Amino acid sequence: MKYALVTGGSRGIGRAVCLKLAEELKYNILLNYNSNTEAAENTRDEVQSKGVKCSILKFDVADETSVQNAIENWKSKHAEAKIEILVNNAGITKDGLFIWTDKMAWNSVIDTSLTGFYNVTQSVLKDMLRARYGRVINIVSLSGLKGNPGQVNYSAAKGAMISATKALAQEIGKRKVTVNAVAPGFINSDMTSDFDENELKKLIPLNRFGEAEEVASLVSFLASENSSYITGEVININGGLYS
Repeated sequence: MKYALVTGGSRGIGRAVCLKLAEELKYNILLNYNSNTEAAENTRDEVQSKGVKCSILKFDVADETSVQNAIENWKSKHAEAKIEILVNNAGITKDGLFIWTDKMAWNSVIDTSLTGFYNVTQSVLKDMLRARYGRVINIVSLSGLKGNPGQVNYSAAKGAMISATKALAQEIGKRKVTVNAVAPGFINSDMTSDFDENELKKLIPLNRFGEAEEVASLVSFLASENSSYITGEVININGGLYS
């Protein structure tokens, strides 16, 4: 009973990843969400239509106790299950110029992406190391690589995740657990719904926004046996948009 845990898995890139891992790699899915129960249930039904199992776990990745309780409770009821894949996808934005960024906007973005990575990875990594197999895939951002005005908090969070990806990969590589990051550019999703696509796509050599399914295909590759010699990498998927 091999499972892939996807945080923020109910919508957007997370949903696409759940479906892709179920369809291509035939992994059972452990779908985390925080607030939108209807979206989570809809995604679960779509995943199960692929012929695999899908469990829903509701918790805020930024809340360490909530994360630990939810995952340990699920493990106790599924003793035969192994979480082999972790996709740290959960993240939020609270954009604005840095001088107007209050402590709440700073902390909430940092806590969801960076502390969320810590909380969830800590909860599953020991099992991967004992099994001597695992894939940790962190969804970061172009903002974490080049910075983005109006997103100092988000750029800081994703930039820190990139550094953590490279460091952790070096710590645990001997246990055959790989750690990589995927850095999307502009992807059609809830996060970019308010963006001016007609203007922004002029900056992109491929002249369009990406699709969540394209990001999910890259994640699926990194989750597969075919990526066994890739670790500590940050792979861009941005249509050629660089700083």
